[in-house]
Amino acid sequence: MVQATVGEVLAELAALEDPKARAVNEKHGDDHGVNLGKLRAVAKRLKTQQDLARELWATDDTAARLLALLICRPKAFERDELDVMLREARTPKVHDWLLSYVVKKNPHAEELRLTWFADPDPVVASAGWALTADRVAKQPEGLDLAGLLDTIEAEMQGAPDRLQWAMNTCLAQIGIEHAEYRSRAIDIGERLQVLEDYPTSPGCTSPYAPTWIAEMVRRQGK
Repeated sequence: MVQATVGEVLAELAALEDPKARAVNEKHGDDHGVNLGKLRAVAKRLKTQQDLARELWATDDTAARLLALLICRPKAFERDELDVMLREARTPKVHDWLLSYVVKKNPHAEELRLTWFADPDPVVASAGWALTADRVAKQPEGLDLAGLLDTIEAEMQGAPDRLQWAMNTCLAQIGIEHAEYRSRAIDIGERLQVLEDYPTSPGCTSPYAPTWIAEMVRRQGK
């Protein structure tokens, strides 16, 4: 493990700044210019350093926060600490990595899912929906899938972008993983037409729920 100060790490990240990478990232709402492969290489060298991770997060710098999420110890965060971090996560990539790399591995994940799911802030609520979609696929016991479909049907079409995306992911996961709700999930997707025209690269699956569901069911032979 390489010991480093916050100042040293910030200087290294500044040296990795690439205007082309920044231009690409900013198109997706991420205000940093560090190539993610190079960022991961820095994290691999630093290894796990929880105190440094907390200090990097406190800088409010996007690249530093992404690095913090790679070198932290996910289970070491308290519930309230993660709640504050989620509300501070201003950019999509920081938001997504915080959920995927930290919250999902933390013992307070389910409690936070319930708290965020009902939050009036649509970005915070999107985190609750993202965690719910993950549970739909991996641990659906106890979830009210029919109730989730009711809410999606009533609210997804008019939801802000990030919340809409998370609700659509949940809709697709219900259709993919739960055959008894598949036809209803497809019907909701077809009627709401959310992300129907989303540009999709060749070889990639469309996020439009009916297409997504049909393709994944075909692949998995369900």
